[in-house]
Amino acid sequence: MSKVLIIGCGGVAGVAIHKCCQNSDVFEEICIASRTVSKCEAVKAQLEGKTRTKITTEQVDADDVNQVIALIRKVQPDLVMNIALPYQDLTIMDACLECGVNYMDTANYEPEDIDDPEWRAVYEKRCKEEGFSAYFDYSWQWAYKEKFEKAGLTALLGSGFDPGVTQAYCAWAQKHLFDEIHTIDILDCNGGDHGYPFATNFNPEINLREVSAPGSYWEDGHWVEIPAMSIKREYNFDQVGMKDMYLLHHEEIESLAKNIPGVKRIRFFMTFGQSYLTHMKCLENVGMLSTTPIEFEGHQIVPIQFLKALLPDPASLGPRTVGKTNIGCIFTGVKDGVEKKAYIYNVCDHQECYKEVGSQAISYTTGVPAMIGAMMLLTGKWNKPGVYTVEEFDPDPYMDALNQWGLPWQVDDNPVLVD
Repeated sequence: MSKVLIIGCGGVAGVAIHKCCQNSDVFEEICIASRTVSKCEAVKAQLEGKTRTKITTEQVDADDVNQVIALIRKVQPDLVMNIALPYQDLTIMDACLECGVNYMDTANYEPEDIDDPEWRAVYEKRCKEEGFSAYFDYSWQWAYKEKFEKAGLTALLGSGFDPGVTQAYCAWAQKHLFDEIHTIDILDCNGGDHGYPFATNFNPEINLREVSAPGSYWEDGHWVEIPAMSIKREYNFDQVGMKDMYLLHHEEIESLAKNIPGVKRIRFFMTFGQSYLTHMKCLENVGMLSTTPIEFEGHQIVPIQFLKALLPDPASLGPRTVGKTNIGCIFTGVKDGVEKKAYIYNVCDHQECYKEVGSQAISYTTGVPAMIGAMMLLTGKWNKPGVYTVEEFDPDPYMDALNQWGLPWQVDDNPVLVD
């Protein structure tokens, strides 16, 4: 039925590729493209003979819009799945507009060098206008809305788990469970253990920048900003147990605040162990999380990129990670004039994910929704020109697909609330 160009070949992309190949009725042909084509060839070799999906590979530098345009014109896909770095979102969106192809990604755009004077000026202007201090937000990509509308193309942003599935949970709760949603708490718990003293479960650059940024949440129509990791709660997660979790800024709060009418508060919490936080603080204190290039022995290096090269590759964690993840949304609100609460969540087992696709659950819970978002676009279930996030579409086919393709969800009608 469809030909898809997948840009990226890291841990999340590997899962998405495997799931596309399980769904050959929709994904008849895929082309995997990355800066390092040997990675693409390795994934192709793993899957050949096990799927009806035709797999090809290409080399591309996704920072170079002309290379991406040339690749799209060569492959002629029905959809570009951007599962590369979020730094490259705008480049790939520009290429899709030039070539007249629909677009999707799993994480919102953020500038690579947040200390660059040009980006800093834009950032400070947006902080002032929006009362919003995160280095990453949807506004960069929302600015493309009119261009995609005029081109008759769809751009689906953030079809991972959070963002992505969590937004589908919100849309489904709004459609089926509540007349009004008043509060949303998004809880992301990784109860897995990989055995290393310190490692990140997804791209270290993105993970460490996200965690070390100031926290923020939406309350009563405005943003409330807090110092990084300054609000801590404990929560007893189903099949994982009691964990410490911390309030972070997360991009889906921004879109949910716009698209869930009447919501009074939205917060995002993620679990961390003390060892992780101690390592991260030490690295931050000595400058290893900086994005500003420094000169070392005659070479320009970016500290956080050097750190990334030293840390274990998240894609290598699969065989040694044990335990489970639990990610979901707790809602309060009103139904038929009566106060109501509900908790929609998924539990995913690291070792079961590894047995299926050779990946730990962090990559699995993002890669599966990437395939599902692409399937929604390719099958026409989600089809309207412009730039949209997951909750702006009908959640029902997406939620059904989560149950079918490896991320079954459940509803607790009487959850313990986060204070």
